Parts: sequence; C-alpha cells; structure tokens
Amino acid sequence: MSTAPFEPRLAVASLSGVADAEWAGNVAATVGCAMLGGLAIDRPTRTAAKALRGRGRAEFLPADLPAFVDRQLSAAGSLDLRPALNVRATELDRLDEVAAQCGRHGAAIELNAHCRQSEMCATGAGEQLMREPDRLYEQVAVASARTTTSVKLRAGVAGVALPELVAGLEAAGASWVHVDVMDSPEVIERLASTDGPALIANNGVRDAASARCYLRRGADAVSVGRASDDPRLLARVAAAISVWFDQKAAVEAGR
Repeated sequence: MSTAPFEPRLAVASLSGVADAEWAGNVAATVGCAMLGGLAIDRPTRTAAKALRGRGRAEFLPADLPAFVDRQLSAAGSLDLRPALNVRATELDRLDEVAAQCGRHGAAIELNAHCRQSEMCATGAGEQLMREPDRLYEQVAVASARTTTSVKLRAGVAGVALPELVAGLEAAGASWVHVDVMDSPEVIERLASTDGPALIANNGVRDAASARCYLRRGADAVSVGRASDDPRLLARVAAAISVWFDQKAAVEAGR
C-alpha cells in the first residue's frame, strides 16, 4: 500500500460541468480531495467539448481559461481539502501552463485518460491516451514537473493491460492513479500488488460496504462520483474509511 494521497482518504469526482469550487465547498467537511472539472484546455479538446455540450453535456468552456482556472483554484484553496483539476489535453505546451497554475495554488492536476466520448477520443485525448501510452507518459512527465499528478483511467479498455500501464505511469512521474473499475473490482487487487502510485478506486461507492470492497482489495483511497453532492452519504463513507484504516493500523501494530 502506498502513502495516503490525502486525508481523509475519500475524494469526490463529479460529472463534467458540475464539479466546481462551489460544489467542492458543499462537501469539504467530509472529504480529503475534490477533483474539479473536467476541463478541456486546448483547441482540439475545446472543439470536442463544444460538440459534447451541443448534445446535452454540461461542459466547462470558459472564454478566459487561465482566469477561470485561477478563480476556481483560489476558491478551492480556501477549503480544508486537497483540490485537483481534471483536464483533457492533447497539446503539451498548454498542459504545462495549466499544470504550473495548479502548482502555484498547491493543487494537483489529473490527466483525463477516462472520457470515452467519441468526439474527445478523436482528438487523441480521453480514453484514446490509454491506447497510446507513450503519449500519456509524455503528458505525465510534463505535468509532474509542475505539480502532483494523477491519471484517471478506466478498466476494461480492449487491448490495454492496466498493470503495465500503471507501471509506466509511475516511471513517468504519476503520484496517483484514479481507476474507474467499471464492473471489475478485482482489478484493484492486480494494481495493488506492487508498490506503485497511490491507488484511488472509483465506481459505485455509495456506502460503507462498497467502500470496504475496494479497501479490502488494496485501494489507498476511494472516490465518489454521481453521489458527490450528498453530504450525508459522504459522511457515512468517510466514517467507514476511517474505521477501516484505524483497524488496519491496530492490527499491524500488534504484529
């Protein structure tokens, strides 16, 4: 198990166009990290995001991207949690600029290799990065030179071996991997079998039992997505996580 990526070991990671600093502030009392965004940061990904918004997706597309990022991270920086900014990127120079902004605010950056919308994948961003790992490693190397870097991944992508991909991400400089396990929670066991980046498990966390499902398999933290606007649910999950790690520490101390 890796060092805790944040405390408490619960993150929130909502849908695009919903996860802003105000949303994070509503749940800051119970979580350790809020993944803001996702945010398209360069011309190809912004073009794709406009197409997604045109068919009902609530994508962030600020006219003044640097100012928007500064406002969001400044607001999130006043909260008692670790902010992270989830970004869709293809252009390394723009990624470097945004990662530097995150670093100045003490925020992490999360590279989105998770989005499977066809418009975004066609640009080479999102899930397509999992199929072109050298490009993803290059993005990690650029971002991690500026700030703590997470990568959002998806299990079950055809032709992608996640353990090998995660090993490459660690070598490139990733501090966290944030994995949507889809319908395969056992993937956490395979990824936790080596001492790699901190492992954040995502998908279907709704209560103590679902959080323990991932912790038992070796996750360092869990994240809540669709229910990330429910403070009472988050409080129950956070309490279960705290109990889990307290009991684990007690067992290890007694050995």
